[in-house]
Amino acid sequence: MEKQRNILLIEDDNEIAELVQIHMRDQGWNLDRAADGNDGLNLAQAGEYDLIILDIMLPGKDGLEICKEIRNSQDYVPVLMLTSRSEEVDRILGLELGADDYLTKPFSIRELIARSKAIFRRVQAVATKDITAENATVLEFGDLIINLQKRKVLLDSAVIDLTVKEYELLSLFARNPGRAYSRDDLLSLVWGYQFSGYEHTVNSHINRLRSKIEKDPSDPHFIKTVWGHGYRFAEKEEIG
Repeated sequence: MEKQRNILLIEDDNEIAELVQIHMRDQGWNLDRAADGNDGLNLAQAGEYDLIILDIMLPGKDGLEICKEIRNSQDYVPVLMLTSRSEEVDRILGLELGADDYLTKPFSIRELIARSKAIFRRVQAVATKDITAENATVLEFGDLIINLQKRKVLLDSAVIDLTVKEYELLSLFARNPGRAYSRDDLLSLVWGYQFSGYEHTVNSHINRLRSKIEKDPSDPHFIKTVWGHGYRFAEKEEIG
């Protein structure tokens, strides 16, 4: 039996919200709704959700600001963004701020359900992969320790707060030290095929990850640049 899902929809268009609610209930999922950005953020911070579906254009706080605040919290929850605009900048900003997926209005309800299920599968796959890692549940690279089972990262014994994409990048690299990944490889493995063409998103996430785990991000110790190709994680003999 499929796990019960709790979803938050932050959308000010009542017709869209009603339609989404009907179809979410048909899936057996619980849906909370908010039509205002401030109310939506309060619900997101107070509740425990498996997915937040977030419109960009909202009264009160806009969706991009809400996404940013959600990603600044310690607990991870997937975010699927909705936008009625055609400009690419909305999609780029949403991805840069940590959204897991996006849909452009008008969208089909079937696609929304399919995207939601795909997000649930990706989250479960990451959790399962980490728990059943072949070599170890704890990876140590000098002062950097990655507990795959607890999804916890320590540097000099201090807990490092990572977004889900930063963590997925780091755990992918750390499980395969020395292997070079192109930006397209990382987009496919971490973000999914639908993000093809957003190589700059990889660069910005790598930069943010380096700022959190590298003592000198301009001279990285762990995540190395492979010029003309992409990135790799240093092998243990390089780290010492």
